[in-house]
Amino acid sequence: MSSRALPDTERPPVTRSLAGLLTVLGVTMLSSTIVSVALPQIVGALEGTQSQYTWVVTATLLASTASTPVWGRLADLFDKKRLLQLSIVLFVVSSLLCGFAQTTGQLIAFRAVQGLGMGASQVLVQVTIAAMVSPKERGRLNGYLGAVMAVATVGGPLIGGLLTDLPGLGWRWCFLVGVPFMLVALVVLSRTLTLVDVRRPETRVDYAGAALIAAGVSLLLLWVTFVGGDFAWVSWESGAMVGGSAALLALAVWVESRVSQPVVPLHLVLRRETAIAILASSAVGMAMFGGAVFLGQYFQLARGYSPTEAGLLTTPLMLGTMVSATVSGRMVSRSGRVKSYVVTGMVLLTLGFLVLSVIDVDTSLLIVGGGMLLMGLGVGMSMQNLVLMVQNSVPLRELGAASGTVTFFRTLGGTVGVSVLGAFLANRVAANITEGVAAAGIDPSARGGDAGTLDLAAMPPFLREIVEGAYGGATGDLFLVATGIAVFGLFVALFLPRVRLRDSIDLPEGAARTRAPEASGAGPAPSPSGGAGSSAD
Repeated sequence: MSSRALPDTERPPVTRSLAGLLTVLGVTMLSSTIVSVALPQIVGALEGTQSQYTWVVTATLLASTASTPVWGRLADLFDKKRLLQLSIVLFVVSSLLCGFAQTTGQLIAFRAVQGLGMGASQVLVQVTIAAMVSPKERGRLNGYLGAVMAVATVGGPLIGGLLTDLPGLGWRWCFLVGVPFMLVALVVLSRTLTLVDVRRPETRVDYAGAALIAAGVSLLLLWVTFVGGDFAWVSWESGAMVGGSAALLALAVWVESRVSQPVVPLHLVLRRETAIAILASSAVGMAMFGGAVFLGQYFQLARGYSPTEAGLLTTPLMLGTMVSATVSGRMVSRSGRVKSYVVTGMVLLTLGFLVLSVIDVDTSLLIVGGGMLLMGLGVGMSMQNLVLMVQNSVPLRELGAASGTVTFFRTLGGTVGVSVLGAFLANRVAANITEGVAAAGIDPSARGGDAGTLDLAAMPPFLREIVEGAYGGATGDLFLVATGIAVFGLFVALFLPRVRLRDSIDLPEGAARTRAPEASGAGPAPSPSGGAGSSAD
């Protein structure tokens, strides 16, 4: 059946499926951060090593990030509903296996499988909604998506801390808690989700391109994960890994430019909307993931709060994201314009980082909360609207590839940003502790082991004060660097085209052919449909 836009009378009832879609997205996003505060207990209970500690996180990250564009492209080639059901089953089974793992090695393997389910579910939810409603209507729904994604990401550490501390539960429930919700969502979507079949009989999967992209990205993420710790930034290991990643990705580009149905269509990446959205989304991704990681660490190690208390103190970030994503989504649907909201969001994000760049161990919680609120408002206003701009510019048959590409680069950019900022934080903390201990008249090498444990309760009072001060000052420096990245995101967002979101699910025939020519190998253009395409404001 060829791709076409449905008249209003034929469109499926979105509200019946929306609850299931939001549940899937929320649970998978939650699983990416829920183990962050429980990892010491998890690895300790399974008698793992420090190297394995890192891999419990890295395995999921690699599988999720590297597979995202592949799942997005598969959604253009095969039945979206079946793929979404497959991703839910994959996530549920892997979550159960993680919850009952008996060794750290088993947990790492099962987390890699869970990462595949996470990457698939996150992009397929967005693709599914995009296939059901027009971009203008989608603005309101994307507001809900953005709120759920941000609250789940930032709230993960809080929920993980509660589950780990509550009697009778423990760390295994960090993996098991989402299973019943996903099963309910699977039933709801199986009964209510109805999509137009846009598959083509000549579809083929670009396995070579998918493998090269996954290998190149995985090698890059491995380098980002271990550089600065296991080996220096300037070393033969860094050269081999960065050079190898560049070679693999260059080969992937060569393959993608020659196959008829690439995993990541190059004409999408090179398009103005997509290229700018990729760059801006990297800054937003860094804010979304970095806020949960570094602010939680600040509250625990600089201010002495428990994991549960640290999670509660991030409420302004969650509240700001939820409110701005929901409100801006409705306003975008009403006006059909999106650029002004993205730019405003990037301004708020930059201001939030700037406020957080002045924090230290003694900063008032009101100032920290104000910075988090601005940061949350910025993330909620820009994150999903960047995806929406790209979706508005492509025909229905390329929604999967477009959504997967932007999501992939947002996650990749956020991951690299968080890793680089984490390395910066570690270096600043080490330098601050050394200076503080030396100023106290003590040989730094004699106390380095005590400070290195980061067990604040076990430290002498004077050393604990030094460590807390080191983390407080270093966190402010970290957000100053983040401010520079946000300014870059704001700068590129200014070059986004001013478009009015179309009222039809698919592009009109002429626009589709203009944006995705036959030479790209994308297949025939869709049949004519009603509604306006993208137009200048």
